Amino acid sequence: MTAQPGTRPRRSWSDWLPSTPALPTEPGGHDRVIMHIDMDAFYASVELRRRPELAGTPMFVGGAERGVVLSANYEARAFGVEGGMPSSRALRLCPQAVAVPPDFDTYGEVSAGIVAVLESVTAHVESASIDEAYLDVTGSRRIFGSPRQIGEHLRALIADEQGITCSVGIGPSKFVAKIASGRAKPDGLVEVGRGDVTAFLHPLPVTTIGGVGDVTAEKLHRLGIVTVADLAHTPVSTLRRAFGPQQGSLLSELAWGRDGRRVVARPGERGVGCQETFGRDTDDPAVVRAELLRVAGTVAWRMRQAGVLGRVVTLNLRFADFRTVSRSLTLASPTDSTDELYAQAMRLYAKLGLERPRIRRVGIRVEGLVDADKAYCQPTLDAPERGWREAERATDAVRRKFGPHGVQRAVLTRHGYASKQL
Repeated sequence: MTAQPGTRPRRSWSDWLPSTPALPTEPGGHDRVIMHIDMDAFYASVELRRRPELAGTPMFVGGAERGVVLSANYEARAFGVEGGMPSSRALRLCPQAVAVPPDFDTYGEVSAGIVAVLESVTAHVESASIDEAYLDVTGSRRIFGSPRQIGEHLRALIADEQGITCSVGIGPSKFVAKIASGRAKPDGLVEVGRGDVTAFLHPLPVTTIGGVGDVTAEKLHRLGIVTVADLAHTPVSTLRRAFGPQQGSLLSELAWGRDGRRVVARPGERGVGCQETFGRDTDDPAVVRAELLRVAGTVAWRMRQAGVLGRVVTLNLRFADFRTVSRSLTLASPTDSTDELYAQAMRLYAKLGLERPRIRRVGIRVEGLVDADKAYCQPTLDAPERGWREAERATDAVRRKFGPHGVQRAVLTRHGYASKQL
């Protein structure tokens, strides 16, 4: 999700062309698992979160007299109000609808918070817009369970942290996952296994395929192609003659659910983070310090699994009243060390000069990433030849075999408080 305001961008056929090679299956024959997260009526949901008195009332985000509808809640959609239509038309369709002016700063903040939640289960997060993202959770199954469990886990965390709902689609490709999330709306989850792709896709109208707009749909209908099954069983040569070699071939591939595009973080969005929400708000500095150490360890672990080092460390705190504060610093040398990340997070925490406020959540995010095999880490003069870096790689092997709690620092076992990892 990118913090860019505006309506959802219109898909073109170039969006379906793979910019990177197809992702091969994992060793051992495990097929990749792609997830598409789509927020439900995003702008409207954010506004309803802070205007609960409007719950159940038709409303939309946009100008009351001029401008366009950015998002409408489902009560307004029942009257035909849709994103992108003029506000004046929306009010003609639903005169009782309440128009709420947009607050893009808040939308960007909420979007960034959702991305942080998504990155808590995988480093492979690709923001498609401010309110949707793709995840490759193939490797996350070892730690978080089945794809459905991961999806439900994320839905619960987003609802708890941001107070809004999302729909989740799961499939073997971005294309299938995207359609699945649309079928899950609102506030649901649909999983399509590799063996169920054709049974899922073929009964759907051909207009379900992204990129099939009014013009393409009319042309397909003239050819007698109404469903995805009709498209799948139309000779590729026919489609190429009607739509050109590239678009015709792509239509045929998508009709069978074939999509080799990888989930790739876009330039400028690459980062690794983790957040922890306390089971109870706390003002105990010892508890906060222990939780920051836990979070630093998780971030460092994810960085090593992704093969990256980072220089920009950001500390994020959310207080009991849901106020949020964040502070960042830049390191002289990139790192993936738990101790270094923890030390810098504590440095930022100390600079805030807090006087025992009640804290709901702590988080650490590292950006300014570089590939570990291309980075140079400047050692200190007193650094041993072998130290914590090697020790952490040894514990990584244990965690891969026995799970995230296979080994942990003793200080983290001495706190009896409850927290839930994001």
